[in-house]
Amino acid sequence: MKIIDSITNVFRIPDLRRRVLFTLAMLAVYRIGGHIPTPGVNTLELERLFEQASGTALGFLDLFSGGQLSRLTIFALGIMPYITASIILQLLTIVIPTLEKLQKEGELGRRKITQWTRYLTIGLAIVQSFAFAGVVEQSSLAYSPGWGFRFMTVITLTTGTAFIMWLGEQITERGIGNGMSLIIFAGIVVGLPGAIQNLYENVFVTEQWTILQLIILLVMMVVVIAFIVMVERGERRIPVQYARRIVGRRMMGGQSTHLPLKVNSAGVIPVIFASSVLSFPQTLSLVVGENPYLQNLLATISYGEPLYELMYVLGIIFFAFFYVSIIFNPTEVADNMRKYGGFIPGIRSGKPTAEHINQILTKITMVGGLYLALISVIPDFLLVGVKIHHLPLIGDWADANLPRTLLEGLNVNFYFGGTSLLIVVGVAMDTVNQVEAQLVMRHYEGFTPRAGRIRGRRSF
Repeated sequence: MKIIDSITNVFRIPDLRRRVLFTLAMLAVYRIGGHIPTPGVNTLELERLFEQASGTALGFLDLFSGGQLSRLTIFALGIMPYITASIILQLLTIVIPTLEKLQKEGELGRRKITQWTRYLTIGLAIVQSFAFAGVVEQSSLAYSPGWGFRFMTVITLTTGTAFIMWLGEQITERGIGNGMSLIIFAGIVVGLPGAIQNLYENVFVTEQWTILQLIILLVMMVVVIAFIVMVERGERRIPVQYARRIVGRRMMGGQSTHLPLKVNSAGVIPVIFASSVLSFPQTLSLVVGENPYLQNLLATISYGEPLYELMYVLGIIFFAFFYVSIIFNPTEVADNMRKYGGFIPGIRSGKPTAEHINQILTKITMVGGLYLALISVIPDFLLVGVKIHHLPLIGDWADANLPRTLLEGLNVNFYFGGTSLLIVVGVAMDTVNQVEAQLVMRHYEGFTPRAGRIRGRRSF
């Protein structure tokens, strides 16, 4: 089989073999650290707390740490402080001219920004670990509460985050690349055996599910994964023509190319932002405690409620436009295109070109935002249902006439939701593309035949 031959070819190339084995070794170190607990914490009671807070920011962070936060291991904070620091610095490049200048200085400027990202990551890890130590103490989960416990927790979790950040950078430099993404990927897929066991017990042991419900869930997963693959490879290609010009004694230009605009340029960032904003009130309740006003608010925007899903969809679309506006500047692209003699056929150079690109970018960003919202919401409806029977006007009719499976879902704690599938599928595709590029560069057959080889993103 071609896939087996391609995997064999990976280990025939010395440099690629070293990179793959180094990446696997670093991920193994990450998983070993995930079994070393932070001293002084009642981990059994802590896991029960996280089961109750599955829809809060704590549960969201626990997803990306592979369940390590609920066990408070040394890698409990995971890579989220680094991701948050990276996003903050990207946002600051808009308002701080110094950062914007560094970003345009090439490799030297990127190294400086990376160094500041590391410092900010450590600062965020200290704040988050101190806050989490306070939640553990308030929940009476610490064996010896006090400043000694807080100091030990801050040192342990911050050091763990710094070490994970170093692992990710080593995988990027000496491995197969995408170090931070692969660490998140490893943290998510580690729950696959538990998810399979959970499915088996629900169907064949406790018999809470029927075979038909299992088939529906599996079919939905396959459909969602196929849809993610299709859209993640989708792009809008804007034709660009370069005029001929003489440089020295050589004729340059005169060629046709295209400007690729990805359908989902923002990636999974809008989903992370929207989830974090909506989970903030629920996380605040863990710190504030019992409060009647806050409890009423939580009941309205709790996980699976119609208002929560509506705000979730609108938040994803808003952050998709917000993030794309940061990472892509149509005016700058149009100026660079004119500088090198390029133009879009039928569109004048300069401002009309920027407006044309911005118009197309707005349309595909809306499509990308709706795609992210759909992928994130469908698993929620499948697992917790469409709780329209909680609405004031149609609630009684829906409660009496619609099936309970539709209203309350399949009621299973399945590990892979929409956000998880987006990350897992996206990282897997990027990793396969990188390894395949190394194989093709060395004249080996890739993972796909030449006629159907993956070439970046599929064009719509």
